[in-house]
Amino acid sequence: MAVLKITADNFEQEVTNSTKPVLVDFWATWCGPCKMQGPIFEEAEAKLGDRAVFGKLDVDEQSELARKYGVMSIPTLILFKDGEVAKKEVGLHSLEEIEQLIS
Repeated sequence: MAVLKITADNFEQEVTNSTKPVLVDFWATWCGPCKMQGPIFEEAEAKLGDRAVFGKLDVDEQSELARKYGVMSIPTLILFKDGEVAKKEVGLHSLEEIEQLIS
């Protein structure tokens, strides 16, 4: 699998209606910590992609979704289960922290 690009157009299909937990990385191209989170997030997807869906949402392109989920700082990781927010973490996270978030 690969990290999905999450947008308003595919949010319902990919996140709300997913049968697996979905971890969404809210980020922006200009954000330094987001650039550091990117490779870790991709590594987590490669390792844990059988247990969860991994998606990235650009807060500049999808500002309404970012506002809807209360994203005030980035990077923010939100874990959705059954279409609902299960966990929300702000800041740069290690691979181990992402594993704990999903388990």
